[in-house]
Amino acid sequence: MPRTIFAEEHRQFAESVDRFIEVEVAPHYRRFEDQGYIDREVWLKAGEAGFLCSSMPEEYGGAAADALYSVVLFEQPARRAVQNLLGWALHSDIVAPYLLRYGSEAVRQHYLPRMATGEMIAAIAMTEPGAGSDLQAVRTTALRQGDHYLVNGSKTFITNGWHCDLVVVVAKTDPAKGAKGISLLVVDTTMAGFSKGNRLEKIGLKAQDTCELFFDDVRVPFDNLLGEENRGFACLMTELPWERLQIAITAVAQMEAALEWTCRHCRERKAFGSELIGFQNTRFTLAEAMTEVQIARVFVDRCIELHMAGALDASAASMAKYWCTDLQSKVLDACLQLHGGYGYMWESPIARAWADSRVARIYGGSNEIMKELIARQLP
Repeated sequence: MPRTIFAEEHRQFAESVDRFIEVEVAPHYRRFEDQGYIDREVWLKAGEAGFLCSSMPEEYGGAAADALYSVVLFEQPARRAVQNLLGWALHSDIVAPYLLRYGSEAVRQHYLPRMATGEMIAAIAMTEPGAGSDLQAVRTTALRQGDHYLVNGSKTFITNGWHCDLVVVVAKTDPAKGAKGISLLVVDTTMAGFSKGNRLEKIGLKAQDTCELFFDDVRVPFDNLLGEENRGFACLMTELPWERLQIAITAVAQMEAALEWTCRHCRERKAFGSELIGFQNTRFTLAEAMTEVQIARVFVDRCIELHMAGALDASAASMAKYWCTDLQSKVLDACLQLHGGYGYMWESPIARAWADSRVARIYGGSNEIMKELIARQLP
């Protein structure tokens, strides 16, 4: 079924993203995976090409582009099996909106233009060693002291953590109030008392730098508070639907690409004197996957339309995130199986996609938590 959400300018933008990946990323990708991070030079070139913070207003270095340009930037890396570039998505479409919507003018002016050029890389620090999907359980504190907050604690599994120059930190400004005592602060990584741990080794997303962050009496100015004090949880709940939809968008794009790779392989590969596509089991497996992925595509594109209209709610976003990532695991596993031994080789795009995708059922709130959120809307 043809997609109807994109205009010609979005398709042209997708072509430019593909060219960038072909020239600046693909030739070096194995090195990026081996070293555990993507070179900063690639970030700077992405900024120069207009691929970072494109939805931000022009006065802050962006292009005031609509959300469909962001959708292109989620989808194309997944289609090209370079999903590690999605650190750009967190930087541009998760962190930047927090700064734009809740930050002071000084914070916006200082950070957003530098984020748009790639000069500064952003992260968001929610997860802790003892607190994952349950954000109310965070133990990092940001207590008032004079004209600043004093931040203490640690965060883990932080995307862009090793590269980051600024990080939005979820902390308790009033620990006695639980979720009602959470605030969001922008911590500049040059601040005394801030430190980074070693890069963490993961099953997949090997080129996406991930690490622990530590805060030891970090003095953060009051001006770096995002939104109102003790209202951070409400800010998170407002922004998380778009974050979760991003995960679903990526999942569907990756499944579509996996089906293309697998159909090509099954037409080229022979077994017992016949092409793999000639076996009924192969055709039925692919037909089932194609049908389910098409259903996912229609639902996710509708969610994108709702987001652009300001009507995407937490329940719909949770449905998209949970269902598409569960389906992603099923489809990619089936596609890898049809590749046989070649599918288990790291140079195969299906192998990298299979490994990279597994975390999608965990991050952004685990799928079990998504079901809890959906259940709250039961009639």
